[in-house]
Amino acid sequence: MPTIVVIWSTGLRPRKTTALKGRSEFSPDPRGWGFFVAEVENKEDLMGSNGFGSKSWRSATRLVRGGTRRSAFDETSESIFMTSGYVYESAEEAEAAFNGEKSRFVYSRYANPTVRMFEERLALQDGARFCRGTSSGMAAMFASLASMVEAGDRVVASRALFGSCEYVIAEQLPKFGVETELVDGIDYGQWERALSKPAKAVFLETPSNPTLEVIDIPRVAELAHNAGARLVVDNVFATPVLQRPLDLGADVVMYSATKHIDGQGRSMGGAILSDDVAYIEEMVEPFLKHTGPALSPFNAWTLLKGLETLELRIHRHCQNASAIADAFVDHPGIVRLLYPGHHSHPQHGLVKTQMQAGGTVLAIDLAGGKDAAFRFLNALRTIDISNNLGDAKSLATHPATTTHQRLSYEQRAELGISSGLIRLSVGLEDADDLIEDVDRGLAATK
Repeated sequence: MPTIVVIWSTGLRPRKTTALKGRSEFSPDPRGWGFFVAEVENKEDLMGSNGFGSKSWRSATRLVRGGTRRSAFDETSESIFMTSGYVYESAEEAEAAFNGEKSRFVYSRYANPTVRMFEERLALQDGARFCRGTSSGMAAMFASLASMVEAGDRVVASRALFGSCEYVIAEQLPKFGVETELVDGIDYGQWERALSKPAKAVFLETPSNPTLEVIDIPRVAELAHNAGARLVVDNVFATPVLQRPLDLGADVVMYSATKHIDGQGRSMGGAILSDDVAYIEEMVEPFLKHTGPALSPFNAWTLLKGLETLELRIHRHCQNASAIADAFVDHPGIVRLLYPGHHSHPQHGLVKTQMQAGGTVLAIDLAGGKDAAFRFLNALRTIDISNNLGDAKSLATHPATTTHQRLSYEQRAELGISSGLIRLSVGLEDADDLIEDVDRGLAATK
């Protein structure tokens, strides 16, 4: 029996009376002021993959019910605690909260009840012991690395990255004295050479943005660990529904929750997940606390509600993406079509062992370069032109002039980002309507 399972007092009451550390039973605060996070000796009781008495829960149930805590009003939908601070019964209580004698919420830059519910739910789905929310995906990405490296350390990363991630690794970290090296993510000889000497962190995204390269996580994890590094995986394209990197050997997982987790283009957010106690408590938490990329309680609430339908949405996204890939893989106007779920994808065999399905994004490389790409985009009537992805609405992007425009022509060519490449984030519309729209766009390129 765990030492404690009560999480919040009074305003967020437990389902049953349980023992607190140092107390024989839980006694609610009669005034109903403030909320506290009780001390936990074994944090697996708090944030473990089995959740709060949910050992038998399957994925869909975890996404709907994981982390839910009700206030004294017994609301059905989780509450939004839109507050920056919290009050204390006495000066002594405030002192105890700040010196660590009493665990409770003290300031929403540090922790917030609504944010905590989102963190707990996502941790359950990812099979992670810990989750910490951030204000955006890039806040999560930067914090995941910056919190653990210092001058003199090495970071090795795959070169096929989202533009802002590449900027952080190639340009920002070196300003702090961190040595960085980019490798071809699907060339394991390059990984072996780069990790033949010590490193502090390894970073990759799989599938990659926008060319959808799929990297063997267990293989790179073994190389990273032999070099003394933690492996950080950007799991945005796969989502926790299709891929759980911690189960595959990764040490850290990060998300832009702005994408599929929200899923409707409403709010921004990010998350860092790990089973590593030292990494979370000694590196990530102090970094987030003192640098301030806090997740808004309102955004956390929209993301929490987004998780409830994530599995349903991802399956429909994948069905639609697969239908489009099947319809156009042999189209004469397409030089190459890249979709991890299609048998023509170069790493399709790995996809079948590492992912549950092919994902929500595909890429098409058009004959005719930029001119053809722009004519394709401008002819679309259902699919929107946007640099976002993971939305209920299908979105088309020209990476060479938007998300990866800061790269040189040579760098883009090395990554396979041609002037004719279109990234298509497939939404939830009827697949036939999307196929007709893509066909309309292709007709305009002739």
